[in-house]
Amino acid sequence: MRHDMLHFADAQKLTRPTAFTTMIKPVGSLCNLDCEYCYYLGKADLYGGHQPKMSDELLERYISQYIEAVQVPTVTFCWHGGEPLLAGIDFYEKAVALQKRYQGNKQIENSLQTNGLLINPDWCDFFRENNFLIGLSIDGPQDIHDAYRRDRGGHPTFDRVMRGLEMMATRGVEYNTLSTINNRCAGQGKRVYQFMRSISRYMQFLPVVEHTVTTPSGRAAIVPPSTEGSKVAPWSITPKAFGKFMTDIFDEWVINDVGERFVQLFDITLAQWCGVQPSLCAFCPTCGDGLVVEHNGDVYMCDHFVYPEYRLGNIGTEHLADMQRKPELFRFGIEKRNALPSDCRKCDYLFACRGECPKHRFATTRRGEKGLNTLCEGYKHFFEHTTPYMQQMRRLLEQGMEARHIIPWARQRRGFAG
Repeated sequence: MRHDMLHFADAQKLTRPTAFTTMIKPVGSLCNLDCEYCYYLGKADLYGGHQPKMSDELLERYISQYIEAVQVPTVTFCWHGGEPLLAGIDFYEKAVALQKRYQGNKQIENSLQTNGLLINPDWCDFFRENNFLIGLSIDGPQDIHDAYRRDRGGHPTFDRVMRGLEMMATRGVEYNTLSTINNRCAGQGKRVYQFMRSISRYMQFLPVVEHTVTTPSGRAAIVPPSTEGSKVAPWSITPKAFGKFMTDIFDEWVINDVGERFVQLFDITLAQWCGVQPSLCAFCPTCGDGLVVEHNGDVYMCDHFVYPEYRLGNIGTEHLADMQRKPELFRFGIEKRNALPSDCRKCDYLFACRGECPKHRFATTRRGEKGLNTLCEGYKHFFEHTTPYMQQMRRLLEQGMEARHIIPWARQRRGFAG
C-alpha cells in the first residue's frame, strides 16, 4: 500500500477545528522509582543526564500556546513523567493560575499520572479543590507490583502506594488505576482483577513489550526494536499470555461488574463495535494527535517516540500550533494506517484493533511483511472471545438499555449458577 495514501477522514482532519492533546513532562523522566520496565527513564540521556524542572517562563508559554492552539471548547492537560509530583505543589498552583488567566471561554481539564509515593494530605486537598483526575500506577497484588516497581534504593513500594491510594479515597480525590501487564502477570488475570476491583472502579491495563541491549556497565537499556543487537526484554508479556490475561479479566467482569467497574480495553472494544470514536489513540485508524512537551520545551510526536528524529521543535522558538500543523507529523499519523501489512487489512478485527500502537508493530507476518503488531495473536484471541458479548451489548444499547443488562445473559451463556 502507498504510504502517502489519503482518505476522506484525512482531508477532514486537515480542515476541521484543531483538536489535539499534549502530555506535559514538567520534570522530564526524573523519577523516585527505578522500575525495570520503564521506557522513559533513559530519556535523560537526551539532555545530558540532567532534567531540571520546567521554568516558570516555559510553563506560561506552554499553557498559553496550548490553549490558543486548541480550537474546541475543552482543553485537556495531562501531567506526566517520570514522576510529575517532584515538581512540587507550588508549580501546579502556578499552572492552575495560568490556565485561568488564558482560558477565555474554554473549559480546562487536568489529569496527572503518579506512582503515588509522594501523595500526602496537601496534595489530596489540591487535587480535590482543582478537580484533577489522578491516574495511579499500581500493578496489582503486592508480589506482582513489587517485582518491578521499586524505588531508587531497590526497596519495594506497594505499601506506600496503597497509603497514597487510601488517602485519596478518604479525601475525595477522583482517581483511576493504571497497571502494566508484564511477565509476572501471565496466568494471573483473574487474581489481578479481583484485587484491582477492590481498590478501583476505573482501570487501565497496558501490555509491556520492550527491547533492550546490554550496556558496558552490564545494565539493560531499553531501545527501539530496530536497534542492532536488541532482544525482547525478559519482563515483556508474550502475545498468548497477554490475550489470556485480558480474557480472564473479561470473564470475571462480564458476569459481575458491567456498569460498576470500567476497564479501558473493554470500553474501547465496545465503542468500536458501536462505531464510536475510541478514547485511546492506539485504537484509532491514524495517530499524531497526542504530542509530548518536555521539561525544556521540546515537542515530540508521541510519548513512545521521544527520539531525535521525531522532534518537532521547541515552544521557546516556535508556536505549538505551528508544530502541530507540520507535514511530518501528518505523515507520521497516516503511516499508522498506510503501513499496515496486507494480513491486517484483511483481518476481521481490523475495525477493533487498527493495528494498535505503532511502538508494538515490529513483528513480521507469515508472508514476511514487516509492521505486524507483536501482540497480534493476543488481540485476536481477545476479540474472538469477546465478540458474542460485544454484539449482545450493542443490541442492548440499540434498544435503549444499559450494557449492564448483559450480566444475566452472560451468566446463562457461561453456565454460571451463582
